[in-house]
Amino acid sequence: MVQETKSTDSSKGLDNFDWDTFAEETTYSSNQHSELEALYDATLSSIGEGEVIDGTVISMNKREVVINIGYKSEGVVSLNEFRYNPELQVGDTVEVYVESQEDKRGQLVLSHKKARSLRSWDRVNQALEKDEVIKGYIKCRTKGGMI
Repeated sequence: MVQETKSTDSSKGLDNFDWDTFAEETTYSSNQHSELEALYDATLSSIGEGEVIDGTVISMNKREVVINIGYKSEGVVSLNEFRYNPELQVGDTVEVYVESQEDKRGQLVLSHKKARSLRSWDRVNQALEKDEVIKGYIKCRTKGGMI
């Protein structure tokens, strides 16, 4: 909902400005106020540290990828975390882990590598609960098992 505002004569200046008329023209009914507040709240997203969220790649350079997750600022992820995907482009959707909501520069601290790792463990735990077999390759043997 958009409310029209009347144009005023800019030659009047602030000395002759009628603040009472201005205040009367911008009042909203309680229903309109509730509706506008709901629309405003819908634009805000509450993001907690430790969450895995989908984000959109909005820019890339030689060292980093800037990702928008719908928060007040964008996050930066090192391009090294996307080595497995050399065809990553602006507009692609990727999963990211929220490490911190703000660093010293006011940007989100995100990690794509941690998000992939957490999702992999989630799939392993789901397979364990359902008694499914997971196929994979053994890279090496360690003292505690296989990798």
